[in-house]
Amino acid sequence: MSENNLSIKIHRTIRRWNGSTLVWDIEAYRGTVEAIREEGRRLVTLTPDQIFGHAHRFREEIRSGVDPDTLLVPSFALVAEAVRRVLYIDPFDEQLVCGIVLHQGKLAEMQTGEGKTLAAVFPVFLNALCGRGVHVLTFNDYLARRDAEWMGPVYRLLGLTVGFVQEGMGITERQSAYRQDVTYLTAKEAGFDFLRDNCRYDTSHIVQRDFHYAIVDEADSLLIDEARIPMIIAGATDEPEEQLTPFAQLARAMQPERHFSFDAYGRKISLTEEGIDFVEQQLGCGDLFTSTGVASLSRLYHALHAQYLLHWNVDYLVSGNRIELIDELTGRIAENRRWPEGLHAAVEVKEGVPAQSRGAMRSSITIHHFIAQYPKVAAMTATAEQAEEEFHDWYGLDTVIIPSHRECLRNDFPDRVYRTRREKGHALIEEIATVHATGRPILVGTRTVRESRELADVLIARGIDCRVLNAKDNAYEASIVAEAGTAGAVTISTNMAGRGTDIRLGGSDGKDRERVASLGGLYVIGTNRFESRRIDDQLRGRSGRQGDPGLSRFFISLEDDLFVKYRINELIPKRYIVTSADGCIENAYVNNEINRLQRIIEGQNGDIKFTLGKYSVLIEQQRTIVASYRREVLATGKAFELLRVTARPVVDNILARLGGETTAAHCRTLLLRALDRSWSTYLADMADLRDGIHFRRFGRQDPLHIFNSLAIERFETMLQEARQAAAGELERLCVDGPRRDSPVIDERHNPSATWTYLVSDNPFEDNPDLQLSGNMGYSVFAGLLWPLTAMMLMMKRRGRKS
Repeated sequence: MSENNLSIKIHRTIRRWNGSTLVWDIEAYRGTVEAIREEGRRLVTLTPDQIFGHAHRFREEIRSGVDPDTLLVPSFALVAEAVRRVLYIDPFDEQLVCGIVLHQGKLAEMQTGEGKTLAAVFPVFLNALCGRGVHVLTFNDYLARRDAEWMGPVYRLLGLTVGFVQEGMGITERQSAYRQDVTYLTAKEAGFDFLRDNCRYDTSHIVQRDFHYAIVDEADSLLIDEARIPMIIAGATDEPEEQLTPFAQLARAMQPERHFSFDAYGRKISLTEEGIDFVEQQLGCGDLFTSTGVASLSRLYHALHAQYLLHWNVDYLVSGNRIELIDELTGRIAENRRWPEGLHAAVEVKEGVPAQSRGAMRSSITIHHFIAQYPKVAAMTATAEQAEEEFHDWYGLDTVIIPSHRECLRNDFPDRVYRTRREKGHALIEEIATVHATGRPILVGTRTVRESRELADVLIARGIDCRVLNAKDNAYEASIVAEAGTAGAVTISTNMAGRGTDIRLGGSDGKDRERVASLGGLYVIGTNRFESRRIDDQLRGRSGRQGDPGLSRFFISLEDDLFVKYRINELIPKRYIVTSADGCIENAYVNNEINRLQRIIEGQNGDIKFTLGKYSVLIEQQRTIVASYRREVLATGKAFELLRVTARPVVDNILARLGGETTAAHCRTLLLRALDRSWSTYLADMADLRDGIHFRRFGRQDPLHIFNSLAIERFETMLQEARQAAAGELERLCVDGPRRDSPVIDERHNPSATWTYLVSDNPFEDNPDLQLSGNMGYSVFAGLLWPLTAMMLMMKRRGRKS
């Protein structure tokens, strides 16, 4: 055994001793794979009608009660034959193992370019035979449509129907897609449809059926990176829009350090004494720290945050008169994501774009709780190992590491670490120019859109042609990324660009493969470390697919945002920061400290997700209760029965005038409307409570215990209040004179907007001033509990004056 293999074996043994559930040895699957191959050899002479007949027989057996596990070997063999007939591909053994792992409800780590899309077809077919539908949750709309169309002929040969869901589809199209045996879509589309279905006033508008089985593609991004960002559905509100322009103008007129101080990385803003006096004079509002002035204070902080801490092309883009947030982890546009209302509106005013409808929150669910709606879940990704504990603890997914079909020949070189950004930038340009001169293709992964464009401008000035991906059009990006392996190509993009798209050496047609391979394959360069090692590894994994040669290397500096934000200079003794002539720090200790910092950051982010999860458990249980109650009201005569108990004379009056069917419809509509309003108000109250509950720590109370206690107390009265509100509406209806066509649910009462909400849950730091966090979220201090915050600031101000 080689020294390297021994080291790997020891490392894995230690991890197992420490409780790791990772499975590296797939020998247990070899016998099943051989049985599938043996069965497959008997199927090569089948006609298409006979293949269809075999699939139909499997379907009948499963619907008669046969355990699907007993059909794994023959069904997988049949799929392999269908794939060979339709796509002219003979699936690898590793793809069959991946399919088995997915059928078992586990997570398969399979490297980029190893064929995860094809591997998923095997368990999808077997689990779809029961007729309850299978969802394949993809990374974006482009991949959902591409994969459905690519694998559709295979499914149809096997007698299954296939559909896909895209943003912008209407109710009828969505209903059709969800009624297929196999549906490809993003988790966000599925999640928002789930929320919308729980807000319907007519059963004919429900698009989804009961969930059965889901396979989550790119699971690290969806289940880990997006886990702390809830999906929210909103309806129109009658509240007037706030006039925020004066606060934006005031923020622009204020001078940093004179009127306020801020830490561009810690996201802290504090008004100075002169700033407080200036604001009070300009607004003419008197003392800012009174109950009447605190609302102005909150709007001002939003305006200051928008003006000085959120930057165009770094934190957001302006596209089509909309503010589009950029995901800090990936550098990509985060579709339909918003900051909390006051901050998002302040950015809209700053950029002069029309305000989007705020809406009132109708319902919300996290990715974690949405995925839990599926009785059976499996997942796949190229980077699961570092997050195996989160996958296991949060989703109950055990991870199986599937080896590459061919040995990975990519060389992952140590980082080149520089003292300053300027030195890093100079070295990066020289490296690209030198390598490009040889004809070797280069893919450069940047942190932001701005960085991509600035790098491209410098390269173009040097006479180096390059393609820049703009983080807007997934289909366009996929077509560009597919050509990133072409000889002489230089492709620059934010990380994750074209995810799900293979980069073949020599281009999409492989024409110059041998030439590119002789040059060493695709050279991947990262210009920043990310907060997650998985993101870095995803970028590295764009090179070295299926045994191709390749190289990856990161160029970083101690002045990069990540390291300044987390003060890495304070972690590394000065004696270790010794540079060469070009500014490169060649010291293994520095590299080790950077890796340690990244692990610490990952741990902190994990703690934040864990804390958010604790606060969402009870609310999710209550949402389930409300959804179940609402479905019963929508589908039965429960509303009539409940309101007749609460307001019998009124109900009997309407019943005598309009008859039973119309009266029941009135009762149902009014109770649903009242329930939706009560739940919406309750969610807003709980958001307010959660934003300020951490102040309870000052009284040595457990914030979570207090939060849950108050949530239970308020929830117990909510349903009763909804029933009383509906009875009151019914009484007014009776006084006005009931008609057969009223009450009408117009469009404004239906969900009109969907977005994901950027939140955070950071603990107190030393400074009790109002604190705001940037694109990572909205700190608890910037919540809606302004009276307590104002009181703290007022006490601090008085202390300065005394």
